Amino acid sequence: MSTSIHPPPLMLGPYELLQRIATGGMAEVYLARRAGPHGFQKVVAVKRILPQLAQDHDFVAMFVDEARVCARLAHPNIVQVFDFGEHDGELYMAMEYVDGTTAARLVRAAATRGDEVPLEAALYIALGVLRGLDYAHSARDDEGKPLDLVHRDVSPGNVLIDRYGAVKLTDFGIARAAEIERRTDAGQLKGKLGYMSPEQVVGRELDARSDLFTVGIVLAELVMLRPLFSGPNEIEVLMRIRDADLGVVDRAGTRIPDDVRALLFRALARDRALRFQTAAAFAEAIEEILRRRRLQVGPAKLAAWVDRLGLVQNTGPNEPEEESNIRQTANLGALAARERIPGAESSMRRLSATTGPPRPPDSSGQQGSHDSQGWSRSHHDPSVPKVGAHGAGAGSSIPPIRGDHRDVSPSIYHVRMPGSPTIGPLSYPRLVELFVTGGIDHRAQISREAGEFREASSIHELSRFVSSTALRWDESAFSSANGVGAIDRVLLPARMFQLALRRDTGALYLRDGAKRKKIYIVEGVPEFVVSSDKRELFGEHLVARGQVLRMEVEMGLAMLPRYAGRLGDALCGLGVLRPIELFRAISQQTQDRFLEVFQWRKGEVAFVRGARSHEETFPLGMDPFELVVRGVRQHYSATELEGIVAPLEGATIVPVVPLPVRIEAFRFGEAEEYVIHRIREAMSVAAVVQAARKFATREETHRAIFCGLSCDLLRSHAWASHDS
Repeated sequence: MSTSIHPPPLMLGPYELLQRIATGGMAEVYLARRAGPHGFQKVVAVKRILPQLAQDHDFVAMFVDEARVCARLAHPNIVQVFDFGEHDGELYMAMEYVDGTTAARLVRAAATRGDEVPLEAALYIALGVLRGLDYAHSARDDEGKPLDLVHRDVSPGNVLIDRYGAVKLTDFGIARAAEIERRTDAGQLKGKLGYMSPEQVVGRELDARSDLFTVGIVLAELVMLRPLFSGPNEIEVLMRIRDADLGVVDRAGTRIPDDVRALLFRALARDRALRFQTAAAFAEAIEEILRRRRLQVGPAKLAAWVDRLGLVQNTGPNEPEEESNIRQTANLGALAARERIPGAESSMRRLSATTGPPRPPDSSGQQGSHDSQGWSRSHHDPSVPKVGAHGAGAGSSIPPIRGDHRDVSPSIYHVRMPGSPTIGPLSYPRLVELFVTGGIDHRAQISREAGEFREASSIHELSRFVSSTALRWDESAFSSANGVGAIDRVLLPARMFQLALRRDTGALYLRDGAKRKKIYIVEGVPEFVVSSDKRELFGEHLVARGQVLRMEVEMGLAMLPRYAGRLGDALCGLGVLRPIELFRAISQQTQDRFLEVFQWRKGEVAFVRGARSHEETFPLGMDPFELVVRGVRQHYSATELEGIVAPLEGATIVPVVPLPVRIEAFRFGEAEEYVIHRIREAMSVAAVVQAARKFATREETHRAIFCGLSCDLLRSHAWASHDS
């Protein structure tokens, strides 16, 4: 009996795996074929969990959620999930294979040739994406309840164009839906750099309008053949998205017709209330332009133009030379990347101890990170400025200090302060903690590895902490010249509001015994906050929020000498954080440190006008008026609000006209805002409380009155105003 020299096919359930498309940190994707009787066969893309993660219950649950949600989506403009199964304990998902190209490759090919994407082609592609999104956004579960689906990753690489001109949106792998939101960590990053909405960058709750913003980005880039949001580094890109900086559109001139320009400005409005509110409305606006211009569009014309660019290969999917095309057209490699699968970060960290820092593949399956134009750029490219934060939360573009493994800090230090006994032995992280929290200062003498005591400024791994004026605690700030006074919880929100309203610049000092805090404010907006509470250190903040492991913080601290003393840079360099995660973490930490002040019940406060931190920071885009209301909401209990407002119940309260600040800037809750709007004329506080009972709780009414009086939206002669 003869034996075949050919190995048996690799099977996963009923699917024969023909070729691996890509492998990432969490999963791998194959081009596969399902055979049937009488010569039947179907080519699909199959995704399966990596074997080492098959026992990770959290990831398996998310993989199942993804399959269950995506299987409900059956629309011509969405890549469909056909099957979900298990084979020998392995879960897999079979998806539609699209034989064609992507919008990303189309833009690059046209730009390379000096060509343009015809306006009708660009509008038709955007129209296809919007039709798919309209269906997805409106999808319901088996009981008829809305799924509240948000794609969160609409980008040119996820817009597929098959050889016949059909436009399909793919990769719902990081989509948010109501039924799977319970598995999504609050504030967890989702999306691709350069293709996010402003609310996505700053970590706000997302809805369908976030997807419409990113469709606007895709359309703009199809028309302009250049990135809409780009910059010298990742932080710059994020800030331009956050601010919805459309300077590139303005500079495009006549290349963008006026009606299309108006369409883009509406789709890309920073305020989502000013955007198209549904994908259907956005689609109707595009259809109106097509009708008015009498542009002929359709799959045949798009297919012909794509074919003219040479973007669709004629080889069959089984031939080896097709691999490059499969990588681009299926665009499934990114599905396997840890940064784009819900919950993958925590699983990847559990592997990092043995495998080293992970680097996600780009959409072509190569290792690297995407710049704003979609090309791969190495994590270790020295031309890419890094960004980061030391324990006090500063950003930096300083590259790491050159050196070998001996640059890593030693493990033993002793400290001697004037008039105090020697402290030690201390580890480097503990020494850094003492400098940052004020336990020791620039006057300290340091013994390194049992050596002689030297001035702290002469030890290079400590220079960042010794030289920073922001990290020094100047007790002379608490003087009459700086308006020193007692902390009064009734007047504290009013004081914070006045600093924001007057657009003051300076340093707000607070102290209560050994507890100290310093808030640097630039034109009314908190920029940099220093605290003596070690629980507010950047590393502790990251650990508390579950973004990093304590082991990873210790690794980052040990590497500080290589990164100019900045923990954020070190964590990025180690692959623990990505720049966008760092940006979000610094912004959140600064807000948390500022809001913590609203917990203080005693102590002293002073404001040093004109003081600057001189730290390398970047604008965080925080709204100081919203922060005041958040501080009250988080740290003033119902009982405390009752105690503040109750003595005023016999007093008259009047609305302020005109308002000093648009009420929308405060982001009041619906009931709170309604209370303030209800006060249209002079009325007693007791009458306001009574009238508000139908639409607001007593706590909400008291909070609205307290914030209204504190922020000069309401006035009363019985209210003790504070203007300093």
